[in-house]
Amino acid sequence: QVQLVESGGGLVQAGGSLRLSCAASGRSFGGAIMGWFRQAPGKEREFVAGIRWSGASTYYADSVKGRFTISRDNAKNTVYLQMNSLTPEDTAVYYCNVNFPSQLPYWGQGTQVTVSS
Repeated sequence: QVQLVESGGGLVQAGGSLRLSCAASGRSFGGAIMGWFRQAPGKEREFVAGIRWSGASTYYADSVKGRFTISRDNAKNTVYLQMNSLTPEDTAVYYCNVNFPSQLPYWGQGTQVTVSS
C-alpha cells in the first residue's frame, strides 16, 4: 500500500521560505510522476509542481515558476518542494501526490502552509 507523508508546513511571513517534504513508501516508484497540489479555503485543489521519479523533467504552475523548486532524493524516497518568496496567496493545504501510469493517483494527508502579510 502506497503511503505519502508530508511535513514541513507552518506559518511564515510574506517573503519567507519553507521546504515541504513528502516521504513515499509501499512500492517501487519507477515510472511514476510525483506532484504537489494545494487547496486554499473555498477553492479547488490545484496543481503546483511535478517531477518524474526517473529523469530530470519538472513541471510548474505559472503562479509558482521562479519561486518554487521541486526535487527528489530517490535514495530516501522523498520529494521536496522548496518555496521561496512566499505571499499570502500561497496559503493553502499542500498535498503530495503520486501518479502511476493507468492507475488512480495516491494522496498524502496534507500539510498546512500559512503566509502572513
